[in-house]
Amino acid sequence: MNGQIRANIKPGITVMIVLKQDQRTGKLTKGIVKDILTSSPNHPHGIKVRLTDGQVGRVKEIVNVS
Repeated sequence: MNGQIRANIKPGITVMIVLKQDQRTGKLTKGIVKDILTSSPNHPHGIKVRLTDGQVGRVKEIVNVS
């Protein structure tokens, strides 16, 4: 699923995000969404989220919806 659309992302789902420091390399980090930080309904670089472990990044792909 597309990580650019806010409606697709809910707290508790597993996603792959790119952290700010990994934007150049494109390295993805897997985690569970705690908070959605982007307020607009969509964003071209991915919706910004905070994971349960506190890391913040933009969603590149949604792994599974629970």
